[in-house]
Amino acid sequence: MRVVAGEFGGRKLKTLTGNNTRPTTDKVKGAMFNMIGPYFNGGAALDLFSGSGSLGIEAVSRGMDHAVLVEKNYRAMEIIRENVTMTKNEAAFQLMKMPANQAIQQLAEGELKYDLVLLDPPYAQQEIVKQIEMLLKNELLTADAVVVCETDKEVVLPKVIGQLIERKRHDYGITAVTIYDWED
Repeated sequence: MRVVAGEFGGRKLKTLTGNNTRPTTDKVKGAMFNMIGPYFNGGAALDLFSGSGSLGIEAVSRGMDHAVLVEKNYRAMEIIRENVTMTKNEAAFQLMKMPANQAIQQLAEGELKYDLVLLDPPYAQQEIVKQIEMLLKNELLTADAVVVCETDKEVVLPKVIGQLIERKRHDYGITAVTIYDWED
């Protein structure tokens, strides 16, 4: 696995061995960012199920100023730390070792709002609708925020969640990527 494009493009990323995480393939990651960008002019990203940190690192590589990487697994967090160190831009990342829902509650106490939210939970533990509703309730999204959800292709998310509307959905093998943004 590697960073696909941008400032860190081509750099290899470490992944956690075993079945605790399911890294997004480079093909899906590239397609995902091409659907929403592919590049950004600043902003903040929130990766709620970081695994290896790949998606948040890709966001910063493509122009986001800052990314919050949330992961509850200790071994995965160690891999994230190594991958963030590889960027040589550690100041652009905030690591939070805790469950996603707890992280949302903690982030609600701060001032930062997010331009890009990446939700790639373990397929069996998917609570995407609840988590998007929590982000909306806690006013954690900017007015032009984009929310990217990666799920098993069998999962059909609602077309509308709060004020967010599905703009795109594409299947890649067993994976589906669904993109939400603010309703017009």
